[in-house]
Amino acid sequence: MIDGALPATGHLHTYSTQGYVVLEFHGEIDVSAALDMAPALDAHTAHPALAVIIDLSHVEFLDCSGLRLMCRARRRVLEHSGELQLVCDHPLILRILRVTGLFPAFAPVPSLRAALSSPDIEEAG
Repeated sequence: MIDGALPATGHLHTYSTQGYVVLEFHGEIDVSAALDMAPALDAHTAHPALAVIIDLSHVEFLDCSGLRLMCRARRRVLEHSGELQLVCDHPLILRILRVTGLFPAFAPVPSLRAALSSPDIEEAG
């Protein structure tokens, strides 16, 4: 499903680990990047009962287009009875999540290891 399904963009790398789909965002996630990433992100969030991790560890900048992309991915995963976890330890991105009221919806964890050991994600597998 993940390997070779769609070409990776410069801003989105996808892979599977321990039964989870990891959507690893890279660089500056602005309107241009979001447009580039949307088709692949949609393809990877279209499957039922999927456990997805969005990893923002490699993101330097995130604007409202990036937030919209994350919200879209979250909505799509939940509509298909899946689970989504967010990896983020960037202070400015965490602040944006708090200011916009999205922090509780995403409940970010600081590392991929923490996401993989999350009880919420394990229930989806």
